[in-house]
Amino acid sequence: MPLIPFAWARTRLPWLRPVRALVARRWLRESEVDAVLAVLHPALHLNRVFARVEERCWVADDMLALTLRPNGNWRGAQPGQHLQVYVEHRGVRLSRSYSLTAVHADGRLEIAVKRQPGGRVSPHLLDWLAVGQVLELGPAFGELQWDSRSTGVLLLAAGSGITPLLGLLREALAQGFRAPVTLLHYVREHGQRAFVDELQALQAQYRNLTVRWAVTGDPASEPSGRFQDAHLDDTEAVQQVLACGPAGFVERVRDWHRRIAGPQVVFQGEAFTPPSRDAAQASGTVQLGFARSQLSVAGDRQRSLLELAEAQGLRPAHGCRQGICASCTCLLLAGEVRDLRTGELFSEPDQPIRLCISAPHRDVLIDL
Repeated sequence: MPLIPFAWARTRLPWLRPVRALVARRWLRESEVDAVLAVLHPALHLNRVFARVEERCWVADDMLALTLRPNGNWRGAQPGQHLQVYVEHRGVRLSRSYSLTAVHADGRLEIAVKRQPGGRVSPHLLDWLAVGQVLELGPAFGELQWDSRSTGVLLLAAGSGITPLLGLLREALAQGFRAPVTLLHYVREHGQRAFVDELQALQAQYRNLTVRWAVTGDPASEPSGRFQDAHLDDTEAVQQVLACGPAGFVERVRDWHRRIAGPQVVFQGEAFTPPSRDAAQASGTVQLGFARSQLSVAGDRQRSLLELAEAQGLRPAHGCRQGICASCTCLLLAGEVRDLRTGELFSEPDQPIRLCISAPHRDVLIDL
């Protein structure tokens, strides 16, 4: 039972500045200070961001929306960005990346968590996390942006890819965006359509918004099946396309954009699964050098540098494992790497690369 209320813990963090100064001078250890503060309230920490769960709301059969209120260490974010959520499960610290579906003026945040079969974090959050409990949050990241000057926006989502797009849509409409907007959400089953009531209410309120669902498991659905060109029958007014979903879905949309939409239409895409890998391009072995670890080993060209480093017992910093958060950024000291998303090659020495989406193309030396 916390000794002080969350509201007090949240607003009194500026009083800890003298303690931070002592920690900066190494007169105190931050971990020891945090241990004392956590006795007063689990959300009270010197620098780390913790948030109290204020509301739980099921928005689909397999998706739960969580309203969070962070402590005073929170540095802000934009709807459509992502953040890392950290949980302790059976003595193991785990983290997953979730999209911000809303950032309220009073400081509250909203994320949505989709159940992942066989997952370790989503079942814990959906089935055990209660209102009043606290979660640790990482800083916000993500590059999806809504162009308020666009004359037409097309939003394409698959599965939980709806979450960052909903955050952007909510904010744009609230700020007075009045150009045509079309949202097409692909799901396997009718019960996986998320935020249906809210999206239908927004469609009734804003005449410039059109919302459609494609249920790929229902042959009677219109449109039917996975994404294809025929699903986009009127895109003349579209000036911006935002796509989010599994890597294969985003790549199909990207291909449509290259072939049909053309360079006059701005495309942004984010995938929440690792990119597919070309086995033919990734055959053979290379020599891997980890400079700071003083380790040199043989490795394959198919796995990412993050996976290869972990296979050697190294523990590089990382977050999303999808090339979004940049937590695993490291310097390429020598050699050549391949971007697993695009196939592009990089060989300039001392350039930053993201380990989770970079695979060795030739022998490499990285600052790890």
